[in-house]
Amino acid sequence: MRRKLALRHESWPIAGRFTISRGSRTTAEVIVAEIQEGRALGRGECVPYARYGESIASVTSAIEAIGPQVESGLGRDELLGALPAGAARNALDCALWDLEAKLAHRPVWELAGIEPPAPVTTAYTLSLDTAEKMGAAAFAQSGRPLLKLKLAGPEDLDRVRAVRANAPKARLIVDANEGWTAADYAALAPQLAELGVALIEQPLPAGGDEALSALPHPVPVCADESCHDRASLPRLAGRYEAVNIKLDKTGGLTEALALRAEARAQGYRIMVGCMLGTSLAMAPALLLAEGADVVDLDGPLLLAKDRWPGLAYDGSRVAPPAPGLWG
Repeated sequence: MRRKLALRHESWPIAGRFTISRGSRTTAEVIVAEIQEGRALGRGECVPYARYGESIASVTSAIEAIGPQVESGLGRDELLGALPAGAARNALDCALWDLEAKLAHRPVWELAGIEPPAPVTTAYTLSLDTAEKMGAAAFAQSGRPLLKLKLAGPEDLDRVRAVRANAPKARLIVDANEGWTAADYAALAPQLAELGVALIEQPLPAGGDEALSALPHPVPVCADESCHDRASLPRLAGRYEAVNIKLDKTGGLTEALALRAEARAQGYRIMVGCMLGTSLAMAPALLLAEGADVVDLDGPLLLAKDRWPGLAYDGSRVAPPAPGLWG
């Protein structure tokens, strides 16, 4: 039976403003791919990311260009060679997994031969702001066990101190989104260790992170923008202790599962992260969370409203997706 592919651009308001070192935004712009075969419908959500040269228009065009092949039966393994890693492939790959599960009446985790997902604790992200405002935000979220701080360079030590003072029991991780220099890192890392920071995410630009191999790591360092798929791993050795796996970078769950296995085999710690999207984008990533050192799948918690049905969050605990959502 021939498939039908449909695309939809959706805009989801953020609760307030979300700011990182590269700028601010007030909406999450996503693309939903739907693949229908008979009565079965598979869905996948992606977030085009300007940092990687993506836009709503470019990702839509990439999906539309391969649409006839998808409708003619293109499979997930063939998709890996047909599109590069990125948002377009992610939407299609996750939709194909969901469709396969619906047709087989079996969950995706079973089809993939992995452990069934269980509830996990996610980080909660504090948007970049002044030290005073980040401290106030930390106080409001001080009951959460894991907070992730967006940083940018100047005043970062004051920001972390303010958060630590207002959330003394929380585990902290920090993310500079490529916003530091090597000198910033050398000055900040030892002091962040003293403040109990558990992980530093992508301190230096992806194209200029070689300095990390010559600098001490008093806090483990995680590759985000520097790690997209398995092809990224060879250049990370000696620079990072962990990798952040995001479906919009890997180009879907298929490559993400392979990257997780290879990264673990090479001794990297695993972080499972996300772009800012709805529960439909988080759901496939929850299958990667088993045994991860850090889970950062808080996208829906940062939105003014999530799609329905969505994931069930109980504070910072998030349950696996119900079949009505995905998988």
